[in-house]
Amino acid sequence: MRSGRWSRLLCVCALLGAGIAWAQPAPPAGKPDCDRPLSLGLHDHGLLYSAETAEGIDKDFADELARRSGCRFHVSLLPRARIWQLIESGALDFSLSGISNPAREKFAAFAWYFSNKYYLLVRRDAQIAKLEEFERNPRLKLGVIRSFRYSESANRLVDALDAQQRLVLSSGLSALFSALVAGQIQAMIIEPFDYPTLESERIRALSQILEFGDAPVPHGLIMSRAALPEAEQAKWRALVDGMRRDGTVQRIFERYFKPELARTMVQF
Repeated sequence: MRSGRWSRLLCVCALLGAGIAWAQPAPPAGKPDCDRPLSLGLHDHGLLYSAETAEGIDKDFADELARRSGCRFHVSLLPRARIWQLIESGALDFSLSGISNPAREKFAAFAWYFSNKYYLLVRRDAQIAKLEEFERNPRLKLGVIRSFRYSESANRLVDALDAQQRLVLSSGLSALFSALVAGQIQAMIIEPFDYPTLESERIRALSQILEFGDAPVPHGLIMSRAALPEAEQAKWRALVDGMRRDGTVQRIFERYFKPELARTMVQF
């Protein structure tokens, strides 16, 4: 694929994030309750957070949450699967960049701050031109991060391949890219936060991007229902909404993406 074509495909990953709205209840007055230290889990995932540099969008977002609320946070780095377990039990108050589904709604509440689309990154030598071809070929394996969920069509593919024992599970993104290069998997699901690795010459040479065609998926602050009463959830949701309204969220994203790309992700 020519460089220009590749760049256009990468841009598509987030350029359709605008135009979606999620209604939220009117928040009560007052700041969140800070009578105890609050726990927040980060996970190592591309531009969201890098354990190597201790930097990323979610780290910046967490810092702003602490500054605005005046609350003291205990921040830890955890595997995504462990984060969901702790959120459900109430042992962890918050995490970031989470997406919802019916099962998660039972134990987690959300405050949305960006949306993005998912794509399938496929090895060229798999000779796949359509998503259906990947699903039909029993020799092909898909790599996914444990406990990750995606958009509707992506989730359907993951569930179908799981039933056929064609998934390779990983605890992190870098391991999946290594498995793709080594040929241990033939595809993985990607999003805009994976751009730095996607731009490497080696990955570009051996892979191509296929579209799922799904609508952008909202991501947000994850709040444990077991740890935080509904009134407190509403206060944190109001704080996040304020960060969106005054442009803070967009400025955070512009540290990592070009302005026009950041805007489409946070203005929904």
